[in-house]
Amino acid sequence: MLVISSDGKGVPMRKHDLRPQTQAAAAKQTPHLLHRSSKGEKPNRKRMATVATVYTIAPWVRLPEDIVGELHPGNRSGDQTSQRARPRPENKWVWASLSHPPEEVIEQAFAEAHARDPAHAKRWVALVDGNPTQLNLLQATAKKQGIPLVIILDLIHVLEYLWSAVWALFDEADPAAEVWVSEHLHALLRGHSSLVAAGLRRSATLRALTPEQRKPIDRCANYLLKYRDFLHYDTYLAAGWPIATGVIEGACRHLVKDRLEITGARWTVAGAEAILRLRALRSSGDFADYWSFHLEQEHRRQHLSHYANHKILELV
Repeated sequence: MLVISSDGKGVPMRKHDLRPQTQAAAAKQTPHLLHRSSKGEKPNRKRMATVATVYTIAPWVRLPEDIVGELHPGNRSGDQTSQRARPRPENKWVWASLSHPPEEVIEQAFAEAHARDPAHAKRWVALVDGNPTQLNLLQATAKKQGIPLVIILDLIHVLEYLWSAVWALFDEADPAAEVWVSEHLHALLRGHSSLVAAGLRRSATLRALTPEQRKPIDRCANYLLKYRDFLHYDTYLAAGWPIATGVIEGACRHLVKDRLEITGARWTVAGAEAILRLRALRSSGDFADYWSFHLEQEHRRQHLSHYANHKILELV
C-alpha cells in the first residue's frame, strides 16, 4: 500500500519571521519573569513547519489481541505477533517546509504518490493524529483528485485519551486502571468506538462524578465520537493497514527537532528552510544526486557563463 502522512512541528524563530498572529500574541504578553517563562505561559516564539512523508509498505494482518499484547509487554498475547517479521517502510520520502503553507505541502505529498502509483493500483492510506486542519486538507485534496483515500486516526493518540480518562475513575497507580485501559482498548480495536464512548459516560454517571471530575471522561468520549469514521480498527487490522503514525513522528523529531530546536537557536525562515531541505534530501536518500546537480549548476554559473556559447575552449 501507499501511505501518506503529515504533521506539524514548531521551530523557534526570530521575532521578525514569526507569523503576524504570533507576533501580535507575543506583543500582548506581560511575562512574570524577564529571562524565562513561568508555568502556564506560552512563549509565542515558534512558527509551525509542516512535515510530510510518503512511503510504500506491505500489508500486515493482525488481531486486536496482538496490538494489546504489543502495547502491554506483560501481556503474553502479543508473543505470536512479535515473532513474525514486521514489514518495514520502503522508499520513504520525507520533507518539511516553513515557507510553504500546509495545503501546498500536502499537495506535494499527493504529487509524489501519483508519481509512484500513476494507475492507482495500490491502496492509498493516510495516517493522521486528529488535527482538524490536516484532516480537512487531506479529505479536500483526495476529493479534488478523485482518490479513494482511507484515513486512519493514530491509535496512540486515542490511547492517550483513554489514559487521561481512567484517572477520573481510579486512584493514581491503581493496577486496576491498566486492566480498564486494556479492556477498552480491546473494544476500540474491535471497532466499537461509539459503544466505548457511551460506556465512559455511563460509568461517570453511575459514579455520580461532578462536572469537574468527569471532564477527562467527556473529553475522551467526545473525541471518540468526533472521529468515529476514522476508528474502524477491526477493518484496518484485517486488511493489514498501519494504525500508528510512528514514521511521521520520527520524521518530526530527526528532521526538525534534533537540529532546529537546539538550545538557544532562533531561525529566519530562509535559514530554517535551507536546513530543512538539506536534511530532507539526506533522510530521503537523495543527497548524492542533489550534490551532483548542485556542482553542475555551480560550474555553469561560475565558469561556463563567462564563455561564448557556454563552452570552455580547450588548449591544444
